[in-house]
Amino acid sequence: MAAAYPPSEPASSQRPPLGVRLRAFWRRVTEGLELTQLWSQFETEARSSYRLYSRDVAAKTPEGLTRRGHRLHVVKEFFWAVLEKLSPARRVLLLVALVLLVFPSGGFSYHDSGNDFHVIEFDFQFFGGLLLFLLLMLEIGDRVVMKRDLQIAREIQTWLLPGVPPQIPGISLAYTTRPANTVAGDYYDVFPRPGKTSEDNRVIFAVADVAGKSIPAAMLMATFQASLKTLSTAQVALPELVANMNKYACSNSQGGLRFTTAFLAEYDATRRVFNYINAGHNNPILRRSNGLIERLDVGGLPVGIQAEAKYESASVALAPGDWLIIFTDGLVEAVNAHDEEFDEPRLLSTLEAGVSTTPQELLNRLMANLDLFVGSTPQHDDVTCLLVKAENS
Repeated sequence: MAAAYPPSEPASSQRPPLGVRLRAFWRRVTEGLELTQLWSQFETEARSSYRLYSRDVAAKTPEGLTRRGHRLHVVKEFFWAVLEKLSPARRVLLLVALVLLVFPSGGFSYHDSGNDFHVIEFDFQFFGGLLLFLLLMLEIGDRVVMKRDLQIAREIQTWLLPGVPPQIPGISLAYTTRPANTVAGDYYDVFPRPGKTSEDNRVIFAVADVAGKSIPAAMLMATFQASLKTLSTAQVALPELVANMNKYACSNSQGGLRFTTAFLAEYDATRRVFNYINAGHNNPILRRSNGLIERLDVGGLPVGIQAEAKYESASVALAPGDWLIIFTDGLVEAVNAHDEEFDEPRLLSTLEAGVSTTPQELLNRLMANLDLFVGSTPQHDDVTCLLVKAENS
């Protein structure tokens, strides 16, 4: 005898309630962000977009205009700044859409052969909105393709940077970087440099900042990384290594326009000594265990400016409890809504409050303080920081 099964319920009765579906839809749209987070994101993107267009406006605004003339000029230039970001075909599409949006609905009438009266109406604003929607879809398509390519570039750039900090006798360290855009022009690295004998082995420390941001800076950053890794295999002193990197950079710097500031150092773990060169970079801060502050400022010009530039090196010995902070200008020049910079005093204050912690804990505290300071203000430059703490042997 065949078993009897209850009839299955209709598919419609198995659907979740409307409220559940709406909440799921909202979570998918917002990716789980709260309203305050959405507003902060919108505010950040709006300010970033405004700065993109306002640069063109400010560059073309003459002096001596009346208040009314200035407003009209700004509106006109802002319109052209937006329009010129589009391709010629899309400019025409936008102009046609704007013209249709200001037209009222219209039409025409006619009598057919049966002398019946017919009226045909056109909703110009509907077609204007349709053209704007088409333009939006085209722009979104470009953005999706570009975002995918940028994401691939970011993954490649991540591969070029070190992962977990290496274990180095006598010191502990932590590092991080935050790109202002999807990809960055900042570079940091820590890697071994074998010598002729085991006593000559060193560890290279590098923090660099390529002039500019986004893709052009990221490409030069990759070039800088490749030249450093390649040239450091030669058994030459640090000044000669940096001089060779500078000559190579000058061949790709567009006459010095694409220069790179850099702090490069060799660490001798046996003697606990840093031999360094500061090539136009922000002066790293060395805080001694007794609270005294030193600046590592010996070096020369940024690489990529003058092919025959000479570089001097200097050495500092680390004692237990000493801290070394190497950073890019994006850290100390980060601004808040009042256009105030984070600046070095806040950096030093954070350091003083965390001298008894580990480098990773101090780095986390520093980044949290930076976030609290800038709030929702857009990040205008890449932020990179490398912390070194001398430990007991």
